[in-house]
Amino acid sequence: MAELHAIVTGGSSGIGRAFAKKLAAAGYSLSLIARGEEKLNEAAAEIRAAFNRPEQRVLIFRANVAEAAQAEAAVEAAMRALGTPDLVVTSAGIAVPHYFKDTTREVHERSMAVNYFGTLYVVRAALPAMRARRRGRILLVSSGAGLMGLFGYTSYCPSKFALRGLAEALRAELRADNVGVSIAYPPDTNTPMLEEENKTKPEETKLMTGIVKTWSAEAVAACMMRGIERGAFGITPGFAITMMNRMPGLMIPILSWYCDRLAAGVRRKRLRAGETFREAT
Repeated sequence: MAELHAIVTGGSSGIGRAFAKKLAAAGYSLSLIARGEEKLNEAAAEIRAAFNRPEQRVLIFRANVAEAAQAEAAVEAAMRALGTPDLVVTSAGIAVPHYFKDTTREVHERSMAVNYFGTLYVVRAALPAMRARRRGRILLVSSGAGLMGLFGYTSYCPSKFALRGLAEALRAELRADNVGVSIAYPPDTNTPMLEEENKTKPEETKLMTGIVKTWSAEAVAACMMRGIERGAFGITPGFAITMMNRMPGLMIPILSWYCDRLAAGVRRKRLRAGETFREAT
């Protein structure tokens, strides 16, 4: 079996780490890119335990993918060490849900910098070598929130919608170069990122995201693995996300109507609470 090389951003935790383990079990050598050295080392040790061939390796590269120079340097170093990647996975991301009025400009900018430009920089750095070799696949990790705008996610949804546009345009351009493109739309996933989200998530958003079950990172990674094995463009874990992707004209209006009812219910509850408080005082 020829040596395979995968570059995974956000590979130190969450979906990126779980997917890197799947790739290790499938025979890939891994280049993990993330900001924290301690978490990278922990992930690398876990991934080594999943290797099935003695020649497999896992290398770590500290970089903030939102910074173009750091992202490009990390990808270039990974390619010098392990060669042109057979797979590039952009899993690094952040989410800071809040009401729009309480979301700072800096949060909007940071969300786009990490989620969109952090993907763009990595793809731009790896793609010339992949095109020259005429082989490989790029997997962008978006979100269910990249299929439908959600209450409380005004900084997050646009950055994940942007990934869909990038993926569709790349897919069209790269067909002639024999480089495949996939995009995954995970639902809420039990990861450290979700724990952080829940600290600022509005009550309405919690109700809406509760419509779709929370997945484990391992289950999402398994779905992504099946998707790239069959060369799928859109990878959609679960029935609800699959229907949102395949039948948006039907599913999005229904979900929007239901979410509007949930938000209205929260408003009514707050009004009743306010009236009760005024009566009591």
